[in-house]
Amino acid sequence: MPQQTFDSIEKTKRCFEESFESGTLYNRQTQDATHLMQIINAIQVTAGMKILDLGTGTGYLSFPVAEKYPDAQVTGLDIVEKALEKNRERAASDGLKNLHFISYNGMELPFENEQFDLVITRYALHHFPAIRDTFAEISRVLKPGGRFFLSDPAPNDNDTDGFVDAYMQMKKDGHIKFYTKQEWQEIGKEAGLSLADGFETSIRFPKKIETALEFDDIMSRFAKEVTDGYLLEIMDNEIWITEKVNNLLFQKHP
Repeated sequence: MPQQTFDSIEKTKRCFEESFESGTLYNRQTQDATHLMQIINAIQVTAGMKILDLGTGTGYLSFPVAEKYPDAQVTGLDIVEKALEKNRERAASDGLKNLHFISYNGMELPFENEQFDLVITRYALHHFPAIRDTFAEISRVLKPGGRFFLSDPAPNDNDTDGFVDAYMQMKKDGHIKFYTKQEWQEIGKEAGLSLADGFETSIRFPKKIETALEFDDIMSRFAKEVTDGYLLEIMDNEIWITEKVNNLLFQKHP
């Protein structure tokens, strides 16, 4: 693994270990019951499916999918081992024998070829430093005809110079890049995955002003028509931003 890739993964791991351990804002910020149901409806789980939740975090997707579909086998995969330990305790307490959690190195998926019917991931892929390698790994572990569902924020159409990425990188949590729908399609095509369906949603969440020291500098570097599109608003000690979200369903070529 290249040193730069390793360093990026370790940075992300440390940040999320601290966030999950302290019970701070991240999971609460990104909760959305309506969006969750949209995802569950879109992935169309059937009995006997083997499902991989990539970048599972606190199991935001894994738990409701395993609960709703007890005949499916769900595996949550992540680099944040402390979160996975808590997930295992919760799964055992809830009696979810069809749900398991595994840690990995952030690059190679620890599974044999063609193991899963479905791979799902939510709000994780913008942290992955070698996205094409990740897509190749996803394709490798999917069965022929298997499906891959991703949900991840996206830049606005006129944000071609990376304002939103500069904004998100203030958090120092290993954010790499938000991708457009077209970019996802191109990356998927390289991995033998074709876009089959999708829908768009949005997310609005806060950032503490004291953690946004570069904010004024970033705002000065980008055109007002670009920054205005994110509906930025400062309230009390927080900066609020609205981002659109790509929800895309791919299918592996048979």
